[in-house]
Amino acid sequence: MNWIFIAEIIYVFLVIAVCLRIIYDTNNTSKTLSYLLLTLFLPFAGMIIYFSVGTNYRKRKLYSKKLIKDDKLRKEITHRIHVQSEIVMGQKKPEVKKFKKLARLLLNGSLSQLTENNQVELLLNGERKFPEVIKSLKAAKHHIHIEYYIFEDEVIGQQIKEVLIQKAIEGVQVRFIYDDFGSRSIRKKLVPEMEAAGVKCAPFYKIKFMKLANRVNYRNHRKIIIIDGHIAFTGGINVSDRYINSTEEPEKLYWRDTHVKIIGEGVYYLQYLFINDWNFCSEEELVPEKSFFDNAELIPSLGAVVQIASSGPDSDNPTILFSLLDAIGLAEEEILITTPYFIPGGSLLDEITVAALSGIQIKLLVPDKSDSFTVDAAARSYYGELLKAGVEIYLYKKGFIHAKTLVSDTQLSIIGTANMDHRSFDLNFEVNTMIYDADFARQLRDVFYEDLKNAVKINPDEWFERPLHKQFPEKVARLISHLL
Repeated sequence: MNWIFIAEIIYVFLVIAVCLRIIYDTNNTSKTLSYLLLTLFLPFAGMIIYFSVGTNYRKRKLYSKKLIKDDKLRKEITHRIHVQSEIVMGQKKPEVKKFKKLARLLLNGSLSQLTENNQVELLLNGERKFPEVIKSLKAAKHHIHIEYYIFEDEVIGQQIKEVLIQKAIEGVQVRFIYDDFGSRSIRKKLVPEMEAAGVKCAPFYKIKFMKLANRVNYRNHRKIIIIDGHIAFTGGINVSDRYINSTEEPEKLYWRDTHVKIIGEGVYYLQYLFINDWNFCSEEELVPEKSFFDNAELIPSLGAVVQIASSGPDSDNPTILFSLLDAIGLAEEEILITTPYFIPGGSLLDEITVAALSGIQIKLLVPDKSDSFTVDAAARSYYGELLKAGVEIYLYKKGFIHAKTLVSDTQLSIIGTANMDHRSFDLNFEVNTMIYDADFARQLRDVFYEDLKNAVKINPDEWFERPLHKQFPEKVARLISHLL
């Protein structure tokens, strides 16, 4: 009986300690109450859920971004970035002038330089992206830096592997970061093959059995390729055969996704992110050097203005969320959003609602069905509020739309890795590209309206008349939406 009594006392103190940790650590009131209720009513399960997805890693940064150790040099570089960005802001490019507030947010919030004279190319789907990637990889002369959430040992993965091995044999520096959860299928065979040939490989935030619970959620969701310091690829397309649509396999699920190729100074911040991630997850201390920030092929004036937004458990603020709020808030006519997972949370939902009620035309394109019933149900729980505000919602029917894009007033384009959900805003390492260029925005706008031809618009009257048994799973899923 004494042991039972002692166990009860330990249990009570444990619950109190976890509750105090939740109150101290969680800034969002609704999240705090949710975790407290879980801990009190489902103690052990609630604690596991909290320590898996609830811990505020923004307060406990996973690693430091201080690449430049010398304080004087760091201040000089910071000053130079601000000066160059202000010069670009001061020019007469209307897209930059309109979204100057957004540009300054990224500059002040994460020291992301506003860069001009970039060449940007829109790449739709894997069948367009991968040939361009392989061609650029084969032309590499100094270094190749690759960072992917999903890299699979399939046909396209093998093709890219062979190119990387060949370039390493030729003397090109090749570094490869793969997420240890998303790319777990390549750990035993493909990675050792590349390492044996001289490719330096590093798993991001390596998963060990005892630490699985809290590491499976803080993943590197970025997709970045940097070649010789002036060419980069980024966007939503992972390295997997599923992203390649073929007329020879008509029964295969059609996969719609969007990527972008950048040539110019816009590559520099992506390189900065890669070096930080590499130093965190590898045993090599990679020091920034001039060859990593090559300007040999800068595009002549009148090129696109590019800026990078990144965030994760290592950042001071949810920068990507803030940048989306600014992009929507600064719009005056039209906002076009494509996302595979839409669980916006309060701030983004309010921003979209305010914009719609202010008379801005907003169209939201989402999959008819994603790869998760629970995520779909949680997303649908938000549709009613948006429909009431006048937002047009379209369900993509041709296949699975995995693109993460936004076009604002046909002047600003956003292409990235971040979904519109809690996981992308708070739990994962993500990166979005901001392109301040009307010509590029028109291309992306045309793609959006082309995608609408394969989508069905939700009828608000029919939506609100749905039976209660269809709405109930959505209400339940919304209660746990911040855990998805």
